[in-house]
Amino acid sequence: MQGRSPEELIQAAERAMGARDPAAALALVRQAEAAGPATERTRMLAAAALRATGDLTGAVNALDDVLAEQPYHFVALLSKGAILDQAGGRGAALDVYRNAIKIAPPEDRIPPAAARQLEAARQIVDQASHRLREHLAGSVAHLRNDLKAEDLARFDEAVDILSGVKRAYVHEPLFFNYPRLPAIPFFDRRYFPWLEELEAAGPVIEAEMHGALKTATEAELAPYIQYPKGAPVNQWGELNHSRRWSSYFLWRDGQRQDAACAQCPGTAEVLGRLPMCDQAGFAPTAMFSALEAKTHIPPHTGSSNSRLLVHLPLLLPGPARFRVGNETREWKMGEAWVFDDTIEHEAWNDADSLRVILIFDVWNPLISETERPLINAMLAASNTFVP
Repeated sequence: MQGRSPEELIQAAERAMGARDPAAALALVRQAEAAGPATERTRMLAAAALRATGDLTGAVNALDDVLAEQPYHFVALLSKGAILDQAGGRGAALDVYRNAIKIAPPEDRIPPAAARQLEAARQIVDQASHRLREHLAGSVAHLRNDLKAEDLARFDEAVDILSGVKRAYVHEPLFFNYPRLPAIPFFDRRYFPWLEELEAAGPVIEAEMHGALKTATEAELAPYIQYPKGAPVNQWGELNHSRRWSSYFLWRDGQRQDAACAQCPGTAEVLGRLPMCDQAGFAPTAMFSALEAKTHIPPHTGSSNSRLLVHLPLLLPGPARFRVGNETREWKMGEAWVFDDTIEHEAWNDADSLRVILIFDVWNPLISETERPLINAMLAASNTFVP
């Protein structure tokens, strides 16, 4: 037994743990640490051995030594949460579990034992979040009758966020973030009195859409996602250069597409009467967005919260869903909505055939008329800047 190196002692301790002899493993770890400095490996071994022998405080202390040097040590955090939970400290365990869940590596990089523990941690956190939500909701149940429906929906989302059942969504524009605007997923129709005019024109727009898509060339009805070769596609791998999601543009980045508008004169006339966003080189954009059957547009965000997007469904062969932040809706023929696309959103065509939506952008109504020329001038200048 004498004269063994720290490495040999550690390997012996690992074999002892494998043989379910934690007391022997702990003794070997202590010998290894006496022969050389304590390391992450010896501390993790010691924590496992101490836990197995029932010394939960000692196990947590060993893990804290690891975390003092590596605060984002996933397995140490996960193990600490489990030990705290075992010791009856569910509140402290939940905080540790939540941190471990936040930093969890991809599933294919998690050892099986840790993966099982992670799944258990998620279930514990989820159950606690739902219990907290019920507790919070119950505490204000007697006050709910005093709230309007729209305020009640907002308050209920606040309860979900505070309890951890849902996450808070904020503006995440890819290009331009105009400050001090609220993150509203779907805007109230009262901001857009012209929506009724748009909806009334739905049959004309629908008929022209069918004609345009029937005769469109591949260039006119092209994949919406077109990353160049070698560019990181992130969540767009399945839809990059795919005709499963295609677009027919009537306006694009502020430029009227004359041939498309000639093909759809009624649609162009209606859009021309509406207050589309006018940002030279950026907006308006108006298009028929065609999504093939059983296709999912993954979560993403748009370019600027200075404008909002309008959806008018034109072809709905079956169920089709759309989520913005924490709110999910189903499209209905004849009903338009306006949303902030810089809040994370995604779409599903659950039907067995093509779904088509008219999409165009309008100014965010919470930006004043006097601010808009300033924004336009600034964006135009950004296009001409040469570093």
